[in-house]
Amino acid sequence: MKTPAADLPAPAAPSSPPGYRSSPPSSYRGGMSAAPTGEQFELTARHDGVEWRAVVTERAAGLRILTADGIDLVEPFPAEQMPPFAAGIVLVPWPNRVRDGVWHLHGAAQQLDLTEVSRGNAIHGLLRNAPYRVVDRSAASLTLGAPLYPQHGYPFRLDTRVTYELVGDGIRVTHAIQNLSDAPAPVALGAHPFLRIGGVPTGELTLTVNAHTVYTTDSRMNVTGSRPVEGSDRDLRGGVRVSALAEAVGESGALGIDAGFGGLEQRDGVTEHTLTAPDGRRLTVWGDQNIRCVQVFTTRAFGTDTVTDVAVAIEPMTAPGGALASGENLEWVLPGAEWVVTWGIRFASSAVWGGIEHAPELSENS
Repeated sequence: MKTPAADLPAPAAPSSPPGYRSSPPSSYRGGMSAAPTGEQFELTARHDGVEWRAVVTERAAGLRILTADGIDLVEPFPAEQMPPFAAGIVLVPWPNRVRDGVWHLHGAAQQLDLTEVSRGNAIHGLLRNAPYRVVDRSAASLTLGAPLYPQHGYPFRLDTRVTYELVGDGIRVTHAIQNLSDAPAPVALGAHPFLRIGGVPTGELTLTVNAHTVYTTDSRMNVTGSRPVEGSDRDLRGGVRVSALAEAVGESGALGIDAGFGGLEQRDGVTEHTLTAPDGRRLTVWGDQNIRCVQVFTTRAFGTDTVTDVAVAIEPMTAPGGALASGENLEWVLPGAEWVVTWGIRFASSAVWGGIEHAPELSENS
């Protein structure tokens, strides 16, 4: 539900978050972990002869590892390392940037803490360093939750949960956000996975983004508007080598791409964007009808041994950068109501040549 901010009552003190365990389960050690990402939660499953594995972190509920038969599908990083460039984390209650950390609620200016100090922005929400608690867990599924309390620039209380589930062709991620305030709360969310296909240099992958518009930005990477991708170097609908994107000069003047896209194509309410290897193997980042935007980001400074050339993030988002200020695609969650958003990563390990499907011989991390 989307309601103009001016028509909404001001929030008051909310109730306590429901559903959290009063004490951690025996499998949860929380702060006892020495890793800066906290406890590491491993998921495993076998589907159609494929061994799936994922590791999710206590900190920011981040997806740190995803493999199929030992083939890396996200850029892994050591548990002892901070997530490079926010790799894998949950972005809530907004993704991307808020210029100067300022937005308005019922005409009153709200000042968020600046967390991208070099550019004077508030970036990637309020839970990027928060510990999440186990709500439910099985061998192939994990639900983590974190309360969001009223704080500088965001006077609302939310109960946030995220479920990671290994399924037949990859991983499904479901976010559930309940408003515990007594006034509608503005919410947007996103995720920040960096993707790869085993040992294939990421620069050799072809990226396809099924979007009709691209968001323009200023020198501080804040959204200033949007324009059609047709006829521009931001038209990625036909597929572009990641290396070409990494070598191009972006709007900020830096090498690489850091661009948000809108006008996403949907089939049966689902959006899809792909990375394809030269041998035909393919990763798909998909999202439900709530995923209305996607951010594409490349860097040559990811900082792990697995990245020899470039890393690429395909970030599913419900709203573009600056949504708290602009209101674009912002979700106003009613008191007591819950908003659910689902996205995932799908892996096709077969290549198709001449209409005949072939399964290439794969070794670990190939």
